[in-house]
Amino acid sequence: MKVTVAASTRISEHRWDDCGPAFPVQTSPEFDTLGDDPSRPVTDADELAEFAGRACYKSWSKPNPATAANSDYLRNIIHQGHFSVLEHASVTFYVEGVSRALLLELERHRFLSFSVESQRYVDTEKHHPEPVLPPAIAPDSSAAGLVRDAYAFALNDYGILVQHLSEKGLKRKEAREAARAVLPNATPVDFLVTGNLRAWRDVLGKRWHEAADAEIREFAGLILGHLRDLAPGAVQDVPRTPFTY
Repeated sequence: MKVTVAASTRISEHRWDDCGPAFPVQTSPEFDTLGDDPSRPVTDADELAEFAGRACYKSWSKPNPATAANSDYLRNIIHQGHFSVLEHASVTFYVEGVSRALLLELERHRFLSFSVESQRYVDTEKHHPEPVLPPAIAPDSSAAGLVRDAYAFALNDYGILVQHLSEKGLKRKEAREAARAVLPNATPVDFLVTGNLRAWRDVLGKRWHEAADAEIREFAGLILGHLRDLAPGAVQDVPRTPFTY
């Protein structure tokens, strides 16, 4: 499994010059809830969330010392449940080598946007010769062997079907769309996925949890790691270990 940051929100180089307010962003000296470096500059995503919140009340002068620093302001926003200000910044990830089963679960998060590798155009035999092993099976050589054998058998049938249907006159994409019927949940898939910070918090709340599917929980942990770099204030309440009941 590989999760790469493909894009993330960046604020204009002119910052707020043309927006009217004087808007100095402060880093909190107490931003240590997750062991983050207190001297690190506020990220664009966190700055944008604070700007959005202050725009609602024209509180540019930061009259409340308790929320003057960016992390403190966002901590209060999260506590109050005013998550709409987190919707302005987004992050796009390129995800490789996860199972179709994971993709089906992730697509339940309605506010994410996807661009997914097509099984009609992409030759699964060529690009995905090995299955995705569930975390419970990967360290078990006997179980892993069974999954690999089953996947190899399915790929062989897939290839036979593609050839058979192509010989009958179907276009290559038509042959593959029919032949994919034999491919299992363990078939790898690569895709691009974009979500705003509120949407990613929703993913973390449900998938970074002890009750979540093991593969998608691993995925959520990788997402969280990237978000700690890109928007630490927006995920400051998310624990380093999965949520529990």
